[in-house]
Amino acid sequence: MINKKIAVIGIPGKWSTEVLAERLEEKTGFRLVISMADVHADLSTNTLYAQGVNLCQLDGIIVKKISQTYNPNTLDRIELLRLAEKNGVRVFSKPDTIIRMIDRLGCTITLRHGDIPMPATRISEDIDYALKTVQDFGAAVFKPLYSTKARGMCVIESNQSNDQILDQITEFKRDNPMMYMQEKVELAGQDYGMVFLGGDYMGTYARISQNDSWNTTINSGGKYAPYTPPQSTIELAHKAQALFGMDFTTVDVADTENGPIIFEVSAFGGFKGAKEGIGIDAANLYADYALKELSQ
Repeated sequence: MINKKIAVIGIPGKWSTEVLAERLEEKTGFRLVISMADVHADLSTNTLYAQGVNLCQLDGIIVKKISQTYNPNTLDRIELLRLAEKNGVRVFSKPDTIIRMIDRLGCTITLRHGDIPMPATRISEDIDYALKTVQDFGAAVFKPLYSTKARGMCVIESNQSNDQILDQITEFKRDNPMMYMQEKVELAGQDYGMVFLGGDYMGTYARISQNDSWNTTINSGGKYAPYTPPQSTIELAHKAQALFGMDFTTVDVADTENGPIIFEVSAFGGFKGAKEGIGIDAANLYADYALKELSQ
């Protein structure tokens, strides 16, 4: 039993949050699951409390999930964790790193600056430019800047009247003033999650569509399966995740006729895909990794 106190920031009751807390408890005898909604900070005393515990006195904090859905308020929640970090608490992954990844635009620009191949992407607040983008792409995926598992995304196709296209664009823009638009890529019914821990490659699972949905997410009926990518794809995913320095992450990759492309590097990474797709107990590996980091 290792005498370290490591809290888990996540969604209480959710499998990935609870299984990580269980693995840590097995190894340390300490268990603390925290929702960021219950955290309060006092900057005059440099304290960060939840459930009566001063988080600034812990050895570590693992951020498994910062909120159920992403929005600008999510960034404020991450900012609070900087207070614990300033007080010497090791936060997995570093708050400054997570902040760069929660916003889809920030993540995309970092990937493009790193010369990572991605779908053609345009960003604008201008509705006329969005119309031109749909016409140029033939079909464009409109994505909220803050979302997970394809929530809030929609495909707008050019094979309809301009008025119909503009109606759909206007509807999307109502909740998304800054429009993020990517060329729709044919995925042949599957894409991949490539798992990295401490920058080391752990394995890959496929997400395979089971219906006519344009995306392969589990929320849209997809299922997990094992997959062995070529070494060149592993190297590409490794290069992509290295731009961020996450402690644990998954890289979303798809094969196209022009080679593999990267959709995003996850701010938190998924345990369930690793477990069901390739039989990896990512929670156990992550707990071991955190304890090793704290012992150095």
